[in-house]
Order: sequence, then structure tokens, then C-alpha cells
Amino acid sequence: MMEKVIAEFDVNYIQILDEHGNCDEKNKPKLSDDVLKEMYRFLILTKTFDDKAIKLQRQGRLGTYASMRGQEACQIGSVFALSKNDWIFPAFRENGVYMAKGVSAEMLYRYWMGDERGMKIPSGINILPVSITVGAHLPHAVGTGMAFNYLNQKNVSVVYFGDGATSEGDFHTALNFAGVFKAPCVFICQNNQWAISTPVREQTASQTIAQKAIAYGIHGVQVDGNDVFAVYNATKDAVDRARQGKGSTLIECFTYRLADHTTSDEAKRYRDENELKEWFTKDPITRFENYLVNMKIINPVLIGKVKAECEQEIEIAVKKAESAKPQTPVEMFDYLYENLTDELKEQRDKSASENKIITKTISGENSAKNAGVVGELEEA
Repeated sequence: MMEKVIAEFDVNYIQILDEHGNCDEKNKPKLSDDVLKEMYRFLILTKTFDDKAIKLQRQGRLGTYASMRGQEACQIGSVFALSKNDWIFPAFRENGVYMAKGVSAEMLYRYWMGDERGMKIPSGINILPVSITVGAHLPHAVGTGMAFNYLNQKNVSVVYFGDGATSEGDFHTALNFAGVFKAPCVFICQNNQWAISTPVREQTASQTIAQKAIAYGIHGVQVDGNDVFAVYNATKDAVDRARQGKGSTLIECFTYRLADHTTSDEAKRYRDENELKEWFTKDPITRFENYLVNMKIINPVLIGKVKAECEQEIEIAVKKAESAKPQTPVEMFDYLYENLTDELKEQRDKSASENKIITKTISGENSAKNAGVVGELEEA
């Protein structure tokens, strides 16, 4: 019998900025102080957006919402490593990515309030709408990357997803195609360690998610997802590899979901409070803030100013979102296909007619009520 080692693999873990704000200066990304301040501002804006969204949902002013608390560095660290021409495929927690790319907080709030027009992406911003279906958008990102190869373009597609998506068949299909066709695609898994109430240990026997890349012939790396520098470096390396024709990369951002899965969830029913407290000490924004203060890039005055400006920006966005003219039910037909089928045209016309009747009835009822009130006032 003959035995031989065909191949050996390893998975690297990257951390540059630890939870106390200590930095490995040798491997820190070469970014100007102005860029570091801008990254900090978007970290604060992301957290402020998130805090407000949860409050709005609790007040009945917003629909079910998926918080991104604790995952801010995964989003801001990665998006800053991308170019304008790269295409982004978000899941449903990437509000920080949207805002950093130029989608306004107002539009995002409108979407989470149930207004689909909030996902009308402004021209010139290469980012797709929210993907609620877990893992379904990964093959789309790979297909886009394959198209870049066919067109001899040096653009990269970047797709965000959680650890739960790695349990879906679409994840494996996407990685397989990415490997075979050397698609310039960067897979960013925000491993927040919980797929609703299912921990990672019950989803996979693999020691890491990053090692799943090995089976598909692509590069894989695990980073400290609460370290904005590590995420930036890993993403920059991945997009550079992709542009050089070296194929895809799977980045596992090892982080933690500090909030509930969504506002419909109650994580304390299945999650250890001590675990949560431990991860709060690793908060990505606090460590980055400590580093910037220690390096005298920011100071308490600037911190206060940034937070106040972000709060003001978010408050204005909420007011605009809530003052937007409501959609009509008929609009659901307008954006389904480029050209409506005859059957859908019939349904749309019927819905439009019924909607007019309902509107007229409600208007009539309100008029009658108003008349009654006026009458009562006159009698009084």
C-alpha cells in the first residue's frame, strides 16, 4: 500500500487592533488621518442609525428590524477597501455599508418602514437591494464576477452574509462556481455566532468557516471582525487578488451579535448573559476610538461633535422618511417586470379600480364624521 500527502492546508487568523486599542503598527493599513476620521464617523453613524431604528420599531413606527450592533467594523472596515466600480450584494444587516456607499439613512428608514421605494438605489452606486432570503444572493454575486471576467473588466463583486447562510445550499453552489471559474468575488461572512437561536457549533463541525474555502479551491482567512484594521486589510488583499486574476476569497469576520436576531426575537431565552457581557468588552467602536485618542487623531471635543452631528443627521432622516407620500397598493405591479404580462395588467387595472372605490369610501366616511362633529359643535 502506498500513502502520500496530496496537499496540506492552514487557515490564518488576523488581528491588528486588540480589544484594548493596542495596535500592531507594523501591519496597520496605510491610511491617512482624514480617512481614519471618516471611518470613525461612519462607525458612529452606523451605531446611531441602529439605535434609532430599534427605538422606532418599539414605538410602532418601523417594521421588524435586524440590528447590526457589534458588527460595525465588519461593514465599515470592508467597504472602505472597495472601489466605486465594484458591485456589492448585501444581506439584511448592512445598513452601514449602504450609508458608506452613499445611500441615505432616509431611504433606508423608508425601506424598514415598509416603503419599497427606499431600495431605489441612486444612480452611480453599485449596490443591490436588501436580500432577506438567507444565502440566495450569493450565486448572483458570483455570476456578476464571472461577467466581469468575460468582459475583461477588473471590477470585483463583494457579497455579505451571516454564518447561518453557510448552512444553505446556495453558499456551497456559489463557492463551487467561484472556484471553478476563478470569479473575482469576495465573500464576507459576518460570523456573529448565532443563526437566530442556533449557535455555530450546531451548524457545522468545522473549526472555522474560513476553512470551507479550501474544499472549493479558493482562498480563505479568518479575521477579528471587531478589528476595523484587520477587516480592511483582509478585504483589500482579497480585492487585489481578485483584480490580479487570482480568484475568490472567503473572509470570515469572527464577531458577535450584541442585539437580538431581529426585533421579533428575544435572545436572552437562549443566550448566556455572561457571554454577552464578555463580548461587550470587545466592542469594535470603543477599541477604535481608544486607538484614535491614544494616537491624538481625535479628542473628546471631536468625539462629541461627531456624535452630535450623526444624531442630528439621523433625526432629520427619520423626519423625512416619515413625511414621504405613502405608496398605493397598485405600485406593487409597476416594478415586478420590465414589461407586464396581460394577466398582471388585468390584475393591476382591477386593483386600481378597487383602490379608488376604497379611497372614495374612506373619504366619504371622513366627511360624514367631520360633518357630524361640526353639527355637534353648532348645537353646543
